[in-house]
Amino acid sequence: MFSSLDALPLADRLISLRHALHRAPELGLDLPNTQAKVLAALAGLPLEITTGTALTSVTAVLRGGRPGPAVLLRGDMDALPVQEESGIPYASELPGRMHACGHDIHTAGLVGAAHLLAGRREELAGDVVFMFQPGEEGQGGAKLMIDEGVLDAAGPRVVAAYAVHVAATTLPLGLTATRAGTVLAASDTVTVTVTGHGGHGSSPHLAVDPVPALCEMVTALQSVVTRTIDAFDPAVVTVGSIHAGSAANVIPESGTLQITVRSFSAATHRAIRGGIERALRGIADAHGVRVEIDYQENYPVTTNDATEADFALRTARESFGEQRVFVAPRPMAGSEDFSFVLDEVPGAYLMLGAVPPGTDPSTAPMNHAPQAVFDDRAVPEAAVLLASLAANRLELAANRLKKEAGA
Repeated sequence: MFSSLDALPLADRLISLRHALHRAPELGLDLPNTQAKVLAALAGLPLEITTGTALTSVTAVLRGGRPGPAVLLRGDMDALPVQEESGIPYASELPGRMHACGHDIHTAGLVGAAHLLAGRREELAGDVVFMFQPGEEGQGGAKLMIDEGVLDAAGPRVVAAYAVHVAATTLPLGLTATRAGTVLAASDTVTVTVTGHGGHGSSPHLAVDPVPALCEMVTALQSVVTRTIDAFDPAVVTVGSIHAGSAANVIPESGTLQITVRSFSAATHRAIRGGIERALRGIADAHGVRVEIDYQENYPVTTNDATEADFALRTARESFGEQRVFVAPRPMAGSEDFSFVLDEVPGAYLMLGAVPPGTDPSTAPMNHAPQAVFDDRAVPEAAVLLASLAANRLELAANRLKKEAGA
């Protein structure tokens, strides 16, 4: 186990790395400059390093000094297409790009964990895989890294996987939270195109107007949630965009809806899609219009293994103290592609508070906001938490093997 004192010698270096990443954010799957900074920060450590082909990922394996299984630690590296308005001295120097979700802290924190664990490599009862991932913000980078073998990078498949995500709101600096079961929602995107027959606004009977169908679809989608989905296993359906027509006296040929769907279990994830498609097709038939439904299932539900979540909470308490750790009372409606990892191996996803002191967590700008600010002190805290999770989990596996051998 590691404590905050262990990270003190690294803190300035890690925070400097975070600032460098924050000034030069990169988007999506192609992060060449970020990758170069990570490789430079890992130079000199006893790591087996490979880089991705479908994306600019970095996978590093640390071999422990004692035999045992492998565990995985993930840090995502990509930024968002957001114009920064934080006012911090190391703000983004690239217009329209910002580390508004704290991935710069995740990356620097994972580098810190690699340094901490390498310093105690001989004590580790197994191996650690460090997963530096591009493309979390909608491009499914985790899935691509899985396809390229990150879960098997140490040889045998990892027995557990962990990720830490910082919060710019709600959680005060240094507080850690997670829970067993669902921690984040599944996320789907639906694009609906309704096509009728255009005409003059004065003679709607001579046209087939898609606008009333679109409007009825918007309201009917809420009934899909309230009348077909269990209230104790909820879903969220939000129409974020509706567009049709260009003039007051013209009946348009077609119109579109763009919808986001969030659900918190695999069962509801399946049910909500069927309900949405039935409602949309039924309304289209009633109005005599054609409907095309492009339903994209983006990220599945992020589900913590109950045993691993309990272990993660215990580890956080040992590292930071009882008062800084709590069990999250409910899932969050955000989504995360670490879900692809947790669908393959047991593990846990944790939240770490990064709200600067003096800022009210209940009103602080949230992740993804142009004004979002994350406290630098979360960087060494993330390093300590990740390193402790890996070291403790390997030791736990070693102790179990000893017990089984003795039995």
